Amino acid sequence: MTPLPSWMRRAFLATAAMNLAGALTFTPWGEPIRDFAGMPPAPAIYLLVIGVFVLLFGVGYFVCGATGRADPLFVAIAAAGKLSFFGLLLAFALAGDLPIRAPLSAVGDLVFGGLFVVWLAGLRR
Repeated sequence: MTPLPSWMRRAFLATAAMNLAGALTFTPWGEPIRDFAGMPPAPAIYLLVIGVFVLLFGVGYFVCGATGRADPLFVAIAAAGKLSFFGLLLAFALAGDLPIRAPLSAVGDLVFGGLFVVWLAGLRR
């Protein structure tokens, strides 16, 4: 485990809170939020699977932020996931399959994914 600078600890704690909200959004009861974000309807089982993964990563982010330590592999997977989520929403919006507000609802993922990449790049120096 690698020690984290204070800015990265705060980023992990903030994204943990964001993931908690995201996990709630991907439950069947989060439909109004998903509608507002322009997400298409989906069966409850798919929503709950996504919600559980978002929640589990949120717990990982909280632990990293609280302990001040993180495994670079976990951070790399987290960065890939956050950037992929934003990228998928953007691609579907550009293709006309989602409204432009869908990727806008994931700008936080873009920001945190970028911060994770910056931290990882700093380890290589």
